[in-house]
Amino acid sequence: MQDFKKLLVWQKSFSFITNTYKYTSSFPADEKYGLTSQTRRAVISISNNIAEGCGRFTQNDLVHFLQMSLGSSNEVENCFLIANSLKYLTDESFNELNEQNTEVRRMLLSLIDKIRKGNKI
Repeated sequence: MQDFKKLLVWQKSFSFITNTYKYTSSFPADEKYGLTSQTRRAVISISNNIAEGCGRFTQNDLVHFLQMSLGSSNEVENCFLIANSLKYLTDESFNELNEQNTEVRRMLLSLIDKIRKGNKI
């Protein structure tokens, strides 16, 4: 078991939530139960899965939940692509959010690789 709050990837993913909420708050009201809600649930899922994986007793379980976080990261990216194509996000806002998501994704991949190689985190 691991204290997830000490992991830099969790800290970055938690910060990503705040930024995502900031930008999705300007989505149209009729998207409240659609794209806004879906994007927010997916971004929260990234940090939630990191936290849940750290509460498990095996490294394989942790890797499984980190992979779930990767899936949620891809879902967030797709939501941002949709929002950008619908002009809910400017290109600048999209790029900022996408960069943040890419950083979290790279950190997740690196952590998964480290664990698979038998290194302690």
